Amino acid sequence: MHLLIDSTGIKVEGEGEWHARKHGGPKRRVWRKIHLGIDEQTLEVRAVEVTGSHIGDAPVLPDLLSQIPEDQEIGSVTADGAYDTRKCHDAIADRSAHAVIPPRKNAKPWKAIT
Repeated sequence: MHLLIDSTGIKVEGEGEWHARKHGGPKRRVWRKIHLGIDEQTLEVRAVEVTGSHIGDAPVLPDLLSQIPEDQEIGSVTADGAYDTRKCHDAIADRSAHAVIPPRKNAKPWKAIT
């Protein structure tokens, strides 16, 4: 399986949202992030996590990978530069998968762990 990983923001709308539109008021809105792991071939959602908007993408990747059964082979994990962290690369390597992640814009070579 080739796993595609990404996230997007979603706005939580409720009574407070309606009240603000009708009567004005505070412009504070509640956002959540949905993180997805999709099988490239079947387009089946294989992993999902919902977090607060303040949670970055990279910390969630190990949780997404843990939703794929250990006996399910993962050939590669493709994600954007937000996932270019040592922990993400390590989590992918722990599943014997190949990481297809571009370096971050401000990327610097990692120092060897001793």
